[in-house]
Amino acid sequence: MKALLDIVARQGRGEAAGIYSLCSAHPTVIECAMREAHAAGTGLLVEATSNQVNQFGGYTGMRPADFMRFLREIAARSGLVEDRLWTGGDHLGPNAWRAEPGKDAMAKGADMIREYVAAGFRKIHLDCSMACAADPEPLPETVVAARAATLAAVAEKAWREAGGDAPVYVIGTEVPTPGGATEDLETLAVTQPDSAGATIAAHRAAFREAGLDDAWPRVVALVVQPGVEFDHHKVVDYVPRAAESLSRYIESQGALVFEAHSTDYQSPDSLAALVRDHFAILKVGPGATFALRETLWGLAAIEQELFRRERVPDLRRVVVDVMKADPRHWKGHYAADGNGLDLDLDLQYSLSDRIRYYWPNPEVRKACDAMLERLGRKPIPLTLLSQYLPHEHDAVRAGRIEPTSAAILLEGVGRALRPYLAACGLRPVAAP
Repeated sequence: MKALLDIVARQGRGEAAGIYSLCSAHPTVIECAMREAHAAGTGLLVEATSNQVNQFGGYTGMRPADFMRFLREIAARSGLVEDRLWTGGDHLGPNAWRAEPGKDAMAKGADMIREYVAAGFRKIHLDCSMACAADPEPLPETVVAARAATLAAVAEKAWREAGGDAPVYVIGTEVPTPGGATEDLETLAVTQPDSAGATIAAHRAAFREAGLDDAWPRVVALVVQPGVEFDHHKVVDYVPRAAESLSRYIESQGALVFEAHSTDYQSPDSLAALVRDHFAILKVGPGATFALRETLWGLAAIEQELFRRERVPDLRRVVVDVMKADPRHWKGHYAADGNGLDLDLDLQYSLSDRIRYYWPNPEVRKACDAMLERLGRKPIPLTLLSQYLPHEHDAVRAGRIEPTSAAILLEGVGRALRPYLAACGLRPVAAP
């Protein structure tokens, strides 16, 4: 994947070059990101996770080839040419099957990676850090690395059979759990340089042992914890001085940068500082769908005002009711008392954004489509935009967007993504 190799080379020359990676399967979020990339004259990196897309369909119901077709269809209508669409797989390995014995989970992880590479995914995050059934916890670094090298060999073979650009690899994993912490955060430990060094050394040795010396130069990034995270209602912001020794360490490692997960909700200045400090790959997922939800909630409030006499269903209530009836995607993350105010607040407003799993639900999708159709019948008054979606109101007043629900939705998501483009040196943030 030439774009990432170029960023690593530029970082090695002292440039604050970066790329952000969108981890989302929501078509509106993806379309918005593609339109923003097209407008900026750059490409877009989209990644699917092992739970989201795998050989069994994942929670999206899509296998890797299905997800690739899905992305290409959106790119075609967004104006993003195919060679500017870059794709990757996140946390690929045994994670989705870690309740099974390691041998079985690894076999399924190998099948998954084979499908990802065959479908054209070329950024592969090898994550074998989670213990499987009967494994010791935590797994020894040598075991993690050996399993990663085994999967890298599968990816290399699949690439040679499929052709095209050679895959690039990311190793390591972040702490806490992917997708946001499940408990309140007060402080967060930054990865220490010796820990990062141990991960790199173990993986380099495992690649050599597996006969993958040719692939090692395409290991472009190490996932670490730079001290950024979010829980339900709080964000831990990046503190450059806390990560200074880690940042300086990677400068001694040649063609390697850091990948930072859970950068959602960081300020524009923090994102820029992360890229400057060699956290050149910035992952964002819940932050984008949180912005989508915020905008939909504003539109729902406007709909209730405009169609008060018709007493139309309230999208917000529909979604919360569906989530309570099917708690599988948020149970274990939120306090499930079933009735309390705290649960209603978490279901709707938590930064973990477990609501993102419910947008494909048929009942939710029907309610959302009906709301957008009703709002499309008449212009949305600026006064209501000012009340419920003031940033989008300002964009309409400035002539940047039309006062339509579709344009307002794209603007709401775009406003969350533009700081990533700016931090990566691609364009300035648009006026608020």
